Amino acid sequence: MMSGSQLWAVDVYGRGFSLWAAGGRWRRVADLLLELKRVTGSQHCCWGIGCDHQVYLHVYPSQVPIRHQEKTYENQRWNPVDGYTDTLLPTDRWQWTDESGLNPQPLHSFVLPSANWEWEGDWYVDDESCGRESSETGGWEYAVDFPATFTKEKKWNSCVRRRRWLRYRRYKALGSWAKVPLDRARPPPEPFTDISCGGWDMSDSPEKHIYLWAVSQQGKLWFRTGIRQQNPEGTCWEPIQVPQEVAQVSAGPKDLLWVVLWDGQLLARTGINKDCPKGSSWELVQPPNQKGAVHVAVGLTVVWAVTKDNKVWFRRGVNSHNPTGSGWISIGGEMLMLSMGPNDQVWGVGSDDRTVYFRHGVTATEVTGRSWVAVSAQLDGSASTNHSSVHVQSDASVFAGEVTTPSQGSVLGCDDTDIPKPRVPKITSDSFISALVSDRSAPAHDPPSVAHPSVPEDNQMKSQESDSSVLSPSSLSDGSETPWSNVDLEEMKGSVPSSTRSSVATYPIELQHNTVVQEELPPWAWVTGGGCDISSSSHVDLFNISDPGPLSPSITPALSALDTDTRTRGAQRERDASVEKSVRVTRGCMCWWRDWTPHQWEDVSVTLEQVTGAGAQTGDVLYLYYTHDQEKKYVYAVIKEVTALVPVFRDSLYTMAVYTPERTKQRCPILLATPSQQDFNTWLSLLNESCCASRGLGEHPSKQAMWAVTCKGDVMVHEPSPSLEAPAQYLPCEHMFWRQVPAHLLCVESNSLGVVWGIAHDHTAWVYTGGSRGPSAQGNENLNQAISDVRSVYIYENQRWNPMTGYTDKGLPTDRYMWSDASGLRECTKDNTRPPSPQWTWVSDWAVDFGVPGGTDKEGWQYAADFPVYVDFKPINRTVTRHFCLKLISVLCSFRTFHGYKTIKDFVRRRRWARKCKISLTGPWQKVPPIALTDVTVLPCLAQCSLEQVPVWAISEKGDVLCRLGVTTNNPSGNSWLHVGTDQPFKSICIGGGHQVWAIARDGAVFYRGSVSAHNPAGECWYHIPSPPKQTLRQVSVGRTSVYAVDENSNLWYRQGLTPSYPQGSAWELISSNVCKVSVGPLDQVWIIADKVPGYPSESSGTVCHRLGVKPMQPKGLSWDFGIGGRWEHLSVRGNSIEAQRVAPRSPMPSRTQSQVNGNAVGC
Repeated sequence: MMSGSQLWAVDVYGRGFSLWAAGGRWRRVADLLLELKRVTGSQHCCWGIGCDHQVYLHVYPSQVPIRHQEKTYENQRWNPVDGYTDTLLPTDRWQWTDESGLNPQPLHSFVLPSANWEWEGDWYVDDESCGRESSETGGWEYAVDFPATFTKEKKWNSCVRRRRWLRYRRYKALGSWAKVPLDRARPPPEPFTDISCGGWDMSDSPEKHIYLWAVSQQGKLWFRTGIRQQNPEGTCWEPIQVPQEVAQVSAGPKDLLWVVLWDGQLLARTGINKDCPKGSSWELVQPPNQKGAVHVAVGLTVVWAVTKDNKVWFRRGVNSHNPTGSGWISIGGEMLMLSMGPNDQVWGVGSDDRTVYFRHGVTATEVTGRSWVAVSAQLDGSASTNHSSVHVQSDASVFAGEVTTPSQGSVLGCDDTDIPKPRVPKITSDSFISALVSDRSAPAHDPPSVAHPSVPEDNQMKSQESDSSVLSPSSLSDGSETPWSNVDLEEMKGSVPSSTRSSVATYPIELQHNTVVQEELPPWAWVTGGGCDISSSSHVDLFNISDPGPLSPSITPALSALDTDTRTRGAQRERDASVEKSVRVTRGCMCWWRDWTPHQWEDVSVTLEQVTGAGAQTGDVLYLYYTHDQEKKYVYAVIKEVTALVPVFRDSLYTMAVYTPERTKQRCPILLATPSQQDFNTWLSLLNESCCASRGLGEHPSKQAMWAVTCKGDVMVHEPSPSLEAPAQYLPCEHMFWRQVPAHLLCVESNSLGVVWGIAHDHTAWVYTGGSRGPSAQGNENLNQAISDVRSVYIYENQRWNPMTGYTDKGLPTDRYMWSDASGLRECTKDNTRPPSPQWTWVSDWAVDFGVPGGTDKEGWQYAADFPVYVDFKPINRTVTRHFCLKLISVLCSFRTFHGYKTIKDFVRRRRWARKCKISLTGPWQKVPPIALTDVTVLPCLAQCSLEQVPVWAISEKGDVLCRLGVTTNNPSGNSWLHVGTDQPFKSICIGGGHQVWAIARDGAVFYRGSVSAHNPAGECWYHIPSPPKQTLRQVSVGRTSVYAVDENSNLWYRQGLTPSYPQGSAWELISSNVCKVSVGPLDQVWIIADKVPGYPSESSGTVCHRLGVKPMQPKGLSWDFGIGGRWEHLSVRGNSIEAQRVAPRSPMPSRTQSQVNGNAVGC
């Protein structure tokens, strides 16, 4: 608690009390006749409503007095006879006016606003002499006429003059409660029933303005104007229009204002700002439950409420951009009312015991705190039987959380005849005082004992007579040294009569002194913490909390202020046990790519609100707050609806794309960026954890997970559900949640047994060991290993020939950029080209790349008649098929292909420059040396199947076909490679159900490997399969009974006629175009990476799509479901074997003899 902070409270009898951090005791207000009903405080003053329904003000004492300056102007006009006189023209202003001259202000019109003010001296001329005798000028200013610009210099044409008179009045009621006067010349408002102040943090100016709101008996809302530091009482009350009658109002330190209506509903005020402190409109907020709200408390960015059943609720998502919030969360405890502190600290009055409570654990992050702790400071001014004061040490422990130093509390025994006495501990033969003194000095950390007060002996005898069980009269019969007694403290642990409320503690007291009677704490009715500033860094000793977990609100100081009512104690324990949910808030600043035109980066405040605790409906929400056209707005995303967090690199900023189902359909993700990589990694990790927690996902992907890779090399996984492939109700692709796995790879393949292989951009093979898979995953310290990847970044240097200078970088206006990417549509120079993401670093310089398809000359140049044309299909007539468009483009560009030699018709040339970059990170991956790979495939199977060895096939960088031996679920990396002979290099390979191995050579030829089995993992020979007519295939994928392939023109083909006896099939059937890659799973499900999304031509290439309608009798499916998109390059669904119950597939064709097989055996 800050040294200058103060807590105010009112008991049920209307008595006001204050609690300072320095004193540690409740002090009653000096005016004993003042009775208050409500109080509201700030760090400078406190307002209250008396039982007479009048408003009272208590301004805290300060070394700087509150002085208000009154000023008026004396005006004169010159005439030839008398010179400057008070005789003015009829059209002139009055003799005494304000500065504008429009309002008369004679000296006698200034009166004190109330009896709380007094004058400081008399009126004097303001001539910069600060009240001293006027100088030669007399303080006059001269001008030609009214109104005009006045100057201190008198000229020949100065016909009028004026001077300013000043007088100061001082507020003299500092440190005391003073009645706020009624508005002059206005009828008094209705009697007030509630009051709340706030708004002092609304402006950044040094002078803090306080805005006061009040509620009258008729349910009207009033606003106090003119409250300033030099005018704490304000000027007048103004009514605020409210659609219904108001019962209670609460204003926050900034621009939040809520009211409770008579029917239990709530209203939030919108449009409040420093220029319009009264706001503009109301928004209705439904109460937390059907019983309705009875109280609301507003802080900086939080709102708490109490319903009619005394339950406590917290409002989520409250912000100046969204003053109504988003939803209610139940918080443990039963309270009558709540009050907010300057740092969103929470105070309250218990509904059962009428005790003041403090919400422990409230920080800027943990906005709801953890538990309620009783404020257990005792009343100041302990009275003895002879009404003499006893000097005791100040109570430094204000909040009780455990039994602490027993010297800090009330003296044992209370002679208050109004309440029954507690059962006093039994006294043994030793001295009672000895036990108290020894107990006081026992703890090493206790403060030193205070001096024994001197009390007459006869008064002490009177105190003994009041309770003979405490001290025996025989022990005081002689004047010798008093005997000592022991107090059995064990009995204090038992129950105490229910009517007792006194605290028990010890003080060193001599027996000849009188006993001190401590007045009990009254039942509280109201508390305000607006002026009590407790920061999260406050010393924990002030709270006496040893256990940071939930605390019982019945804990009190010293030996304990035992709650003697069994029913009350049970209610308090129930209040503490009900602490179930909490809200954690993380705030930061990021850049947001604006959705509307002109699209640009916008600075936003980001808030992640997480709900934790037992029974919490995980409803984490991400808020983006921004200001547009001086209007506060916000965008939010429910974390449970977030489908992917994809890292991207844009405009030299660390950027992430946040996808939701709706934004996936719109092809417009939320783009958030940070200039710092550390902030980016922190937010990405935090959002990933929140997304996984909201879906109950573990740290590592399951064996059934679907794997994907983006163009940046980021590895993403999705945990499938049975509804994903359900034949009746499909899970839409836009609802699939993808999360990132630490790695940077080119492709990933998996199966349902948990075997996952990946290939990096430098063609290094990696095996996933996460989830305690593999022999190296015996401990968490062995799971994460160093992962590195190297890739090349390419740019093109373009030149055009002219007769004068030959090939130069001076192109035609219609040409591409002279330094560009492969398409020529984007300018890429050596200086502005960056690595794929900030995680990559350059490891080489730019160099000419001679390994370009089509060949180069000795300098790396490629030649063509003209630069290739890139056609946008958007304006093409819809009746023209895409297949026809591709043929048209191929004809147009046939003479524009680049080759490695120069001809007489070649007017343009280009050469490719390459630069290598490297990334290093850690993850649960194991490197598989030493052969570099370009493609890998793992046998897809059902989850319940068991294999001694899992078949893994691959293609080396040289085009050799390899078979991995020794691969098991416990050893996913295998033992060794087995070379499978071929007569030409291959580029794609895939193994499917029944050990079907299909492959594609680099020239586009298709092959099927025969006789592959578990006992013969390498098979016997290759069978050549005819390709689709006039098409060159580039990738193949095999499922349980289906084979799909993609050609160089992005067409998807399906192999017809596959049977167990005829595994090569009969013919190819065109299924779709616009396909980059295909993946067929163990259930014959078909997923692709699409090139473009229909209707979104600006969408980047690479969209995840699902083939709908795939059934055993309809393996080709019916249509496509487009999901998340934008630069996704690889997808593997070969581990997803989760399926709904369905009939086993039946072979669609009869068996054929060997002579019917369409394929010829090829020598190995």
